[in-house]
Amino acid sequence: MQTYSDLANSSSQAVTQAYSTSFYSSVSMLDPSIQSHIHNIYGFVRLADEIVDSFLDYDQEALFNKFEADLYDAIIQKISLNPVLHAFQATLHEYNIDIHLVKAFMSSMRMDLTKLDYLSVEEYEQYIYGSADVVGLMCLKIFVNGDQSLYDHLKPSAMKLGSAFQKVNFLRDIKADSEVLNRSYFPNVDFNNLSADNKAAIIEDIEKDFEEAYVGIVQLPQTARFGVYTAYKYYMQLLKKLKRTPSSRILDTRVRVKDHVKLALMVKSYMNVRFNML
Repeated sequence: MQTYSDLANSSSQAVTQAYSTSFYSSVSMLDPSIQSHIHNIYGFVRLADEIVDSFLDYDQEALFNKFEADLYDAIIQKISLNPVLHAFQATLHEYNIDIHLVKAFMSSMRMDLTKLDYLSVEEYEQYIYGSADVVGLMCLKIFVNGDQSLYDHLKPSAMKLGSAFQKVNFLRDIKADSEVLNRSYFPNVDFNNLSADNKAAIIEDIEKDFEEAYVGIVQLPQTARFGVYTAYKYYMQLLKKLKRTPSSRILDTRVRVKDHVKLALMVKSYMNVRFNML
């Protein structure tokens, strides 16, 4: 059984490395004792996201239904022949992750199967909560290592960090979401004619999320602080580039952070955490 569990963990790690080199790098800066568990969460959420975003030539609803059934069966049986789901259920049970967080995530992913526009703030916030906030809370369970008091204290900041990351992704991926998936996440915004005012309002909202998230990041245990802070700095850099990019160009390109800038951010983040300069 240990051989299979090791294989399952390795599978989730491979998913992280294949789909997000930046997140993979951030995870590598966490304490080794918790790295595999964060990979296990990422592997699970990535597969669900891929079903609704990428498998356009297949019956996505059937695939999602099967994945969801396998997920809950894995949680109940504490085993799955899907290595990524097996790894996730093990992490869920070890850290007592609330099943309601999992259900909220799957609910938001299911929305992506049919919903194209989020016309109200309420719908938008519901989607953000399920697709991003709860993922931050799952990770927080691992970061605090069972300390429920610290979890409750840092919960608002973890949710804000998840929201900020997701909103940056939305803004950066406007072109693909609009042209390939025909989706529009931000309410009351015409992405075919994104105005400077619309963009400024979105960025201001994200900046507020980051401000509230930072309060919690500096209070994280040492085992998690460096990795989370580095991810925070990376997304802040993305936001800065988006802020400098004219609205018309955001619709035509996907903003990226160059590798040498990522390296510089990592080194600076390490120095700030190491010498308590946050």
